[in-house]
Amino acid sequence: MVENKMYCETVKIVPDFTRNDTVSPLLFGNNLEHTRSCVNMGISAQMLRNRKFVGKPACYDGTPEGWFLIGNDVNILFNENEDTIGNRVNEVYTRHANAYHMKRRHECNAVTITNYHKGVAGIGQKNIPVQKDTEYEFRIVVKAWQMTRMWIVLSDRDGNVCYDKKEIVFDKKEYETKTVFLHTAEMDENAKLSITFCEEGTISIGAVSLMPRNNFRGMRPDVVNLLREMGVKLLRWPGGNFAGEYNWKDGLLPVDMRAPLESYMGLETQPHSLGYDFNEINTDDFVALCKEIGAEPFITINPTWNTEEECAQWVEYCNGDANTEYGRIRIERGYKDPYNVKYWSLGNEFGYGHMEGDNTAAGYGKKGRSYGTKMLEASPDLILCSSGPYPNKEWAEQSARQLVDIAPMVSLHSYVAQPFFMEKEQYKEEYYECIDKVDTQCRKLVHQMREELGDDKLRISFDEWNVWYGWYRAKSVNDGIFTASMLHMLIEEAGPSGIDMACHFEAVNEGAIRVEWDHSFLTPSGKMFSVMKNHIGGKIRFTSKDAIMTEKDEIYTITLVNRSYSDDKEFVLMKYGDPVTALLFSSEEVLPHSDFEMNNVELNVVNDTISIQLPKHSVMLLQFKK
Repeated sequence: MVENKMYCETVKIVPDFTRNDTVSPLLFGNNLEHTRSCVNMGISAQMLRNRKFVGKPACYDGTPEGWFLIGNDVNILFNENEDTIGNRVNEVYTRHANAYHMKRRHECNAVTITNYHKGVAGIGQKNIPVQKDTEYEFRIVVKAWQMTRMWIVLSDRDGNVCYDKKEIVFDKKEYETKTVFLHTAEMDENAKLSITFCEEGTISIGAVSLMPRNNFRGMRPDVVNLLREMGVKLLRWPGGNFAGEYNWKDGLLPVDMRAPLESYMGLETQPHSLGYDFNEINTDDFVALCKEIGAEPFITINPTWNTEEECAQWVEYCNGDANTEYGRIRIERGYKDPYNVKYWSLGNEFGYGHMEGDNTAAGYGKKGRSYGTKMLEASPDLILCSSGPYPNKEWAEQSARQLVDIAPMVSLHSYVAQPFFMEKEQYKEEYYECIDKVDTQCRKLVHQMREELGDDKLRISFDEWNVWYGWYRAKSVNDGIFTASMLHMLIEEAGPSGIDMACHFEAVNEGAIRVEWDHSFLTPSGKMFSVMKNHIGGKIRFTSKDAIMTEKDEIYTITLVNRSYSDDKEFVLMKYGDPVTALLFSSEEVLPHSDFEMNNVELNVVNDTISIQLPKHSVMLLQFKK
């Protein structure tokens, strides 16, 4: 493949100091959808698998998936929430709120253990990674038919080395929640947790929890810190597709009591957690996370399985004062000040066919109006976003334009094809096929959507974008260059094309942040967010595909992108003050597992002119102080 000349042409940065438009922080959004391993083994600090006992029991011994039986003369019953085979329903602890209308299965179970003699009985789990000199919070919900002395043991895989052991006593015939703290002096990637008792008799376990004591509302502080480092200023939750599986009122229950949610989309949305989400994050947690990282919350409702009144009550819970029913509920739960959640989406990806509900333009438009109107009655200052398969003329006419008076935002999603990098002679072609899609696909869709929407009052929320299957593959510099180019495109098109918001899909374990059991780090894409966030709030002085210049607080910020696979690219600019940052992100290759090296560089200034030879597939951050 011959190198495309546009990648090698010299870029001369000539700023326009008369411009007053600024870079909106809302272009630097991300999703926090409960899919795959974004929450489970991602931002969630929970360490146990299947902690609420979903699904069906194992063959013969009856243990829940992920657990093993302890004891020889022991019987386990898997109690289900539907009394179809003689189980006692009152032994189940997890449940849904009264507003639960969805039709799912095997979400609410408990494990009942009967010890026929005075031997050791219980359940355990292996392959639990623990860190050195760390304290863990262990929580368990148990109903005991007799006084029961329970032992909680954290040990090595074979049980030869006990890291810590705690005793808990249960003596009530109703569910009780009790907490102990376990300390580990050693690092062990394959530790074992044992939950046992020796009394003759029966207990039911409703839920179990294990997480580091220093968690942030059940979330990992290291991941939270990386979201802040990336500069995430808008966070969309709970989906995405998962929004159609979520019931917000479940979040009013204690976290251990909240029933898991079975995935409507089969194993696609929850393939790493048995097809279930374990309902770990509620509205209060999400808003607290947004405040912690400095992001605006962006909530997606479930207009298929929640009623208009229930969605309006969600708005009231977030924004109402003590004079409203759900505002009082929030205050009684310990959150006095209204959350003032401004941005709400009227469902996700209606019109594509995979979401439950009315997927016709006219039908969705009618539903969007009824739901949006009810939500605005609860909080008139909301900015609502309508859904759909955009760009689409029919949907623009029968949905977006029909809703313009209540929903000025319209959602756009686009994913580009991933390069496979299987054949060496195709590396360059596949790289360009991906990077070019910033213009030939994403920018083109923005222009087409702008033309179809017509009305300038209708604004675009580009709230899902990424390279496809970013959640199932190794990250690379290819992704990083794509992300840098997309952020440049969004800044460039925001004014002319009416893009008011944008959300990458998605940060945790699906593109920008990789989470390991003992640490987490920014991928090449995450590093590009960290670079480009320097433009937030800056007045735009120059925009192009490969260069953006902004001015803020007497600092000029310039980002340069060389998208070329094999050649250097020249950038020429004036010296706009004293250089304070000249940071190069470069790599010898773009293949899976590649990453940027970060190096400070010295600028070559001749007669107040700077000429930069940017190496292949690299990015540079420049900052000058006036």
